[in-house]
Amino acid sequence: MYQKPSAAFIAASWIALGTGVIGYLIGLYRAEMLLNEKGYYFTVLMFGLFSVVSLQKSVRDKLEKIPVTDLYYGICWFVTILSILLLVVGLWNATLLPSEKGFYAFSFLLSIFGAITVQKNTRDGQIKDSEN
Repeated sequence: MYQKPSAAFIAASWIALGTGVIGYLIGLYRAEMLLNEKGYYFTVLMFGLFSVVSLQKSVRDKLEKIPVTDLYYGICWFVTILSILLLVVGLWNATLLPSEKGFYAFSFLLSIFGAITVQKNTRDGQIKDSEN
């Protein structure tokens, strides 16, 4: 039995996603780094957001006994971990202040958490609506 998420949780999820993504992008825009570096960090963010949404969906499908191939499930985990590792490697080797590195790391984590919860809320809302 599914319960539709509360309006407060839905709002908090969107705020987390928006705050993480917008903060990350503002940080990139204002950063004094080459355009190719900015492109790398932007791509890592987009890759991470897509991978966690796909992972959340495949995990949820498995829980609901919707067929998901082991290959796709494994790829979802792999690319999620890869996106995090790419950010870590990029920040490790970057010539940024430690505070800037922390900012990018935490805004990235907030972004992927927000993406997971927004996707979860969307799915829960659709399931609840289809039951009515």
